[in-house]
Amino acid sequence: MWVSASQEAYEDVQWTSSSNTHPPWLRFHLGISRWQLYPHRDPNMEALTQQLATQRIVSAVQKSGGTQLKLVMSFPNYGQALFKPMKQERDDETNYNLYYFSDFERHNAEIAAFHLDRILGYRRVPPVVGRLVDVVKEIKDITTDRKLARTFFTSPVGNLCFYGQCTYYCSTEHALCGRPTNLEASLAVMLPDLSLATRRSWRSPWRRSYSRSKLAKWETESDYCSTVKKTPPYNKGTRLVDFIDMVILDFLMSNMDRHHYETFEKFANNTFMLHLDNGRAFGRHSKDEPSILAPLEQCCRIRRSTWLRLRLLSLPQYRLSDVMRASLSQDPLHSVAPLLSEPHLAALDRRLKTVLETVSRCQKQQSQDGGGDEVIFDDSAYLKDMVSPAG
Repeated sequence: MWVSASQEAYEDVQWTSSSNTHPPWLRFHLGISRWQLYPHRDPNMEALTQQLATQRIVSAVQKSGGTQLKLVMSFPNYGQALFKPMKQERDDETNYNLYYFSDFERHNAEIAAFHLDRILGYRRVPPVVGRLVDVVKEIKDITTDRKLARTFFTSPVGNLCFYGQCTYYCSTEHALCGRPTNLEASLAVMLPDLSLATRRSWRSPWRRSYSRSKLAKWETESDYCSTVKKTPPYNKGTRLVDFIDMVILDFLMSNMDRHHYETFEKFANNTFMLHLDNGRAFGRHSKDEPSILAPLEQCCRIRRSTWLRLRLLSLPQYRLSDVMRASLSQDPLHSVAPLLSEPHLAALDRRLKTVLETVSRCQKQQSQDGGGDEVIFDDSAYLKDMVSPAG
């Protein structure tokens, strides 16, 4: 569909008619369709994730924007990846006194979100892998970013650290340190460049107020969803149930920080939603956040394919925690330590049960009301489009 690389790449790379000769990142870009980022059983996925995990890094510069430090890593074949470093031990739970918008981003949450999104059948999170990065050889020695270069220092115990420049947590007190030079990180394949594939940013209808005292409309208006259902693009097509898909993903991984989402403008309103920026997920396993499910509870609508997948993952032989554990074990960082602790995996099963119970309550309420909008949205026609050549 699209090509994304620097102008230099267009001049230097000799494209051929065979997609098999294209680098994995380009095959990924070309495979993006109206309904998903990559197809089910994508033959390119192994090569793409292998590149992210092992290919030589030739450039590292800080990515502008955002509240916390991120780097853009470049490879010899002109592919690029978004680097998010390890900021805290993966088993550390979020402090209960912290607001969701004050929490650290987690590298393992980005990796786990990719796996969970794929298990749920969405395929809307760009592929992500874990990687041990050498802070000296793969960042400090090769960066051309002078502002970033000025933030490197050696800690009192001999670890090489840096902190970059960003809105929050970019200071010596919040430095990112290797052990002594190795640093865990997530690397996510970059999407096509905005100059080639424009994306539209949408404000979430259930966006939180991001205030310590003010409530959002959806928290105070009992019939809030009826207004949303009448508002484009939620009044037709699959956008509303696509949004519910994202809500279910966020509830399962306890991500409260979903204020916006994006779509590719090329496909207008009739397309899938990108599930980006999942670093504040998997912060707590001992507590669930029921408010994340508000759109499902208020709208009582869910895709049939999603509902069937969730029911399957609730069965003992296909338990979500088991499938997730097996999927995460394929990530390179699993050899260092499991990406999600057992309590986090158990929380997935518990939360899945809550989602299914919510749908059951909706169905019971619909039956009592004598009809009205169907709770289970029949998406069979859309699924046919996904697997057709024109999809």
